[in-house]
Amino acid sequence: MNKKWAVGIAGVLLSCTLAACGSKTVATTNGGKITESEYYSSMKNTSNGKAVLQQMILNKVLNKEYGNKVSDSDVNKQVNTYKKMYGKQFEPMLQQQGLTLASLKDQLKSNLLIKAAIKENTKISDKDLQNQFKSFQPKVTVNEILVSSKSDAEKVISQLKDGKKFSDLAKKYSKDSSNKNNGGRLDAFDNTDTTLDSNFKEAAFKLSNGEYTKTPVKTQYGYQVIQMVNHPKKGSYKDHINELKDQIVNEKAQDSVTARSVMSKVLKNGGVEIKDKDLQNILSGFLSNDSKK
Repeated sequence: MNKKWAVGIAGVLLSCTLAACGSKTVATTNGGKITESEYYSSMKNTSNGKAVLQQMILNKVLNKEYGNKVSDSDVNKQVNTYKKMYGKQFEPMLQQQGLTLASLKDQLKSNLLIKAAIKENTKISDKDLQNQFKSFQPKVTVNEILVSSKSDAEKVISQLKDGKKFSDLAKKYSKDSSNKNNGGRLDAFDNTDTTLDSNFKEAAFKLSNGEYTKTPVKTQYGYQVIQMVNHPKKGSYKDHINELKDQIVNEKAQDSVTARSVMSKVLKNGGVEIKDKDLQNILSGFLSNDSKK
């Protein structure tokens, strides 16, 4: 199944990296050389250059305060999730997004640091947990078969009713090359998953263990037949407090006003001192009392 490329929340705030500048030559031409300091002087007055410095400052402060809450293994785990999700398309997707593996890791670490800061600075009440529980679905595991037409999906469903194995039909009919040879198995997902079609998720969450969809599910990818492998009982909100807290934090991290408000607090306590007089106001957007600026 095709899935959306979603690195996360770094873009809600800023992104980019920048090497330290000095007298080292960046490039030479027939008309002379360009040094790092010249390059710096030119870049610092551009919006991209300022965004780079803002991100570098933010990363330094976040890493000092919350670096112990984000490990390399946390970052690598997310990278591996992307690799598994996109398979052979992982490298092309990186190039399409203008990323390298190193810059992807930088963005993912920034995301995790921001989430750690938001979690630390967010008070979650019992009422918040109960509200989140209304849309909550525990992580489910399903198999799926993707076909091009409704009639093909109906053919698959008819054969399932005749007792044919889902895994055999996936191998024979599914257009999803990423999992057709594995019974159509997808990674576990919950209600917050943004890579799957909303119609697909809605249909899946209605299924009990072992049950499959009796009618074709129309999605943006074609028509799909879904089989539930593991659908944990939802229980009460008290049974899922940690998951609910994570979902609330993730939602807040996607909101630019909330994220910037937390970053403002972090920066104010970060001992930041801008040495370049031309960049004295570079953090004004974060430190302003109006967090919407």
